[in-house]
Amino acid sequence: MSARSKARKRALDLLYGADLRGLALDDAIATEAARALANPQRASSWGYARDIAQGVADHIDEIDTLISTYAQGWTIQRMPAVDRALLRMGIWEIVFNPEVPDPVAIAEAVGLATELSTEESSGFVNGLLARIAETKAQ
Repeated sequence: MSARSKARKRALDLLYGADLRGLALDDAIATEAARALANPQRASSWGYARDIAQGVADHIDEIDTLISTYAQGWTIQRMPAVDRALLRMGIWEIVFNPEVPDPVAIAEAVGLATELSTEESSGFVNGLLARIAETKAQ
């Protein structure tokens, strides 16, 4: 698994955990940053995971608006928390991180959805992120 893939998984854990516990993302990021400082093995994947989590925190309103706009037939509250976290992460990479090619962001999110969420989640995540990437390209 690549360093960025590990970081994405770590960011997903952070976003998902904060969502389930009702924690502010900034508080969850601060807690995870302290863990990374205390444990050098965790520090290696923390840099990009922090970038993702902070990027989502900084743009959460815009990201959630995109999810609401493109999630046909689903409200943000109805979708599984892991899907919500994956979509937030994927949208941040597509819309706000020009260093990551859109197909990579989509493939990584779909891979995590396949591994960690429901049977239908990978198709849902793929379709929504692809629509956002297409819209961005126009």
